[in-house]
This record gives sequence, structure tokens and C-alpha cells, in this order.
Amino acid sequence: MQISTQFEWVNLTPEPGNYTFGYYDRCPWDATQHLHLALRIPHQDHLPEPGELASVGVVDREARVFHELAQTRAWCHQQGAMTLWLKQAPGTFIYNDFVQEGDEWRPIARIHSLDRGAIGQLNVPIYTISNNGRWGVSLNFGRIPRRGYSYALAPLPRTKPAPDLDNDGLFLVDMVTGTAHLIASYRQMIERHPYPYDLSAQDPGIYMWLNHAIFNSDSSRVMVLFRTAPQMEPPVPWRTHMFTMALDGSDLRCSLSDIYWRGGAISHQIWGRTPGEILVDADWCGRGHEYIVFDESHHPFQAHRISVGMGPAGHLNFSPDGHWMAADTYPDAEGVQRLALVNVATGEITEVGRFRHQTPGATGDVRCDLHPRWSADGRYLTVDTIHDGERKIYMLEVGH
Repeated sequence: MQISTQFEWVNLTPEPGNYTFGYYDRCPWDATQHLHLALRIPHQDHLPEPGELASVGVVDREARVFHELAQTRAWCHQQGAMTLWLKQAPGTFIYNDFVQEGDEWRPIARIHSLDRGAIGQLNVPIYTISNNGRWGVSLNFGRIPRRGYSYALAPLPRTKPAPDLDNDGLFLVDMVTGTAHLIASYRQMIERHPYPYDLSAQDPGIYMWLNHAIFNSDSSRVMVLFRTAPQMEPPVPWRTHMFTMALDGSDLRCSLSDIYWRGGAISHQIWGRTPGEILVDADWCGRGHEYIVFDESHHPFQAHRISVGMGPAGHLNFSPDGHWMAADTYPDAEGVQRLALVNVATGEITEVGRFRHQTPGATGDVRCDLHPRWSADGRYLTVDTIHDGERKIYMLEVGH
């Protein structure tokens, strides 16, 4: 099966093995647009197990060769090791790992320079970094029950399932000093929950966790998903409430309550082109999923459609200039994932690729989502795919 008859896709990782980057809300390219962050993972047919290492490195866009620079115990199939370039230090990137303290493993973030090698670490793992490079956020990966989004050495708190309401939550990390402090605790989010009585309706209570933290366009606010389920395992049916806040934790608000998510009405979310704009793939009118934006600072709530959708569960991502949007799909009944470019002004959808997703074992949280990601100049799109059997990183030169 050919990915496209019109658009030329290039395999950045043609060497044998499984390679991945991770999520769709971040840029994998360095400032020169020649080096792409990547992981080489040991397998793609089961969740990571304790002791399994992934290789951290970069792929040269022209040579298409993976250069291993480090190894990590903190990796997963959906989000990799949270590798990110540091804008404050060109040629330097950060990734999550673990350090052993006695019999325990503690998650941290390591800093690596292309020129000098390992040059430092943070005492907390990084979830993401702001667009200006000044701030990061961290959260408790051990509480995430969907193990494709967590790490093998971050075990679930089975003996103490309730969170520390006042000392756990979302942490802001100063990327210059390395210090971290709590900006939104579980108790604060419960207090601002649209129906907090639901969180104490069961005995001993429902399970809570945080996931999918993202900074907005001007690095002034951060969103995070606050999720709850009747039990830790399996975490279904879960409920989702999307909170946003200023970087000091003020103006904590529930911008999308579970009412908007219920029944799969929203699949994914990301900040948009302006500081208050949020982009979602949603079926709010009962006619199928559509690509929707709304401004969380405007009241009453008012959503606008960019275009019709291609099906449920699309990862959406505006190009840096805001004129285009990348949109993918989960596999259809034939095991085919689609990727398209959407003209934001007209809503016109141009399909740029079809990818096979039929490799044995790559299901559930081990699946391979395309997770389309833009380069900073909007020239390149990359995706993770198992189109050719092994997990690879493919690139399309868009030219916009």
C-alpha cells in the first residue's frame, strides 16, 4: 500500500528497529531544522517492563541515520520519553529517566548537550515546556492508570489509591533554576469542580489522576486534564474535566467539563493560535466529529467550526503560521489511518497520506498513533507509523 500517490513521504528512520518520537503537541526539530529527536524502543507488541531501556538520540534529516546519545528507563509507546529541545540552550535537549535511591526508583529529567553530553538533571520529570522555553510542568506519572502514557518504573499506587490532596497535582518548573512548586493541587481542582459532590459519592472514593498538560501560545497559561474513574484498574468509564490556569496557579477554571466530553464527544484537545483559543475534535451537534475552536476567555461559551472532520479521535495541530491544520484519524475498519491538511480559511481538507495499522500486538495503549508534528518554520510534518511493519518516523515536506 502506497502512503500517497501525490505527496512524497520519506522514512527518516530506515534502519532496522522500532523508532518513535511521541506526542503531537510539541516540536521534535532543533533550531537548524536538521536534527529530529527520536527514541529507539526495544519492541512494539507489549507495554514496557521494568528494566527495559530505550535509546535516546537524534536523526539527521538528510543522512537519515539515528545517533544514540543516551538511554532511558522512562519511556512509553504513546509519548516516548518526553524529549524536548531547550530553547534557552541551543543544541541541548531534555528527557525523562529514573535514578535509583536504595530499593526505589525515582523519576527525574536529564539534560543532554550535543557537544558536551550529559550536563545536568532536574529532580522532577518533565511533562512539557512552554513555547518561550522558560517554564515546564510536571505531574505524578505513577498515578496515570493508562500505562501507555506512563512508565514501567512508576507503579500505580495500589496500596494508597487516594492522592495527597494538598501536596500533589500540577507543578510548575523553572527551567533556569530547576526548582518546582505546586500550582494546582487536587484539593483546589476539586473545589473548582463543576459538581464536586461526584468526587465523594463512593466509598472509599473514585480514582483521580492528571494527564495531557499543554502551555498556550504566549506561555501565559497551561491546561491539564483532570480525570476520574470508579476504580483504578481498569479506569473505565472515566470522566474528563479540562482545567486551565495562569502560571502562578491563579484563575484556575474548568474550561470544559465532562458534559462536553461524555460519550466520546471530544477525542483530543490542544491550545490554538491565540492565548485563549482551544482546538478540539468534537461531535457536539450529533452529525459526526468536526474540527472546532472556542475562546475560553469569552463568555458565554461559543464554539466555531473550522471544518468537518474525517472521523473520531483526530489529533489536531495548527501550523506555526496558523493558516493550516494537520489532522489524523485512528485506524478505520480496514486498519488504515488517514492524515490531512486543512485550509483554516476555507475548511478545505486535502488528504496527504494513508498509513497501514495492522501489525500484530500494536493495539490498545501499544498502538501507533500518527501524532502529526510541525517544524517551527511549518515546512515539515512528521508522524510515527507502523505502515511498513516496524515503528518508524516518516516526514513530509509541506512547503507552506
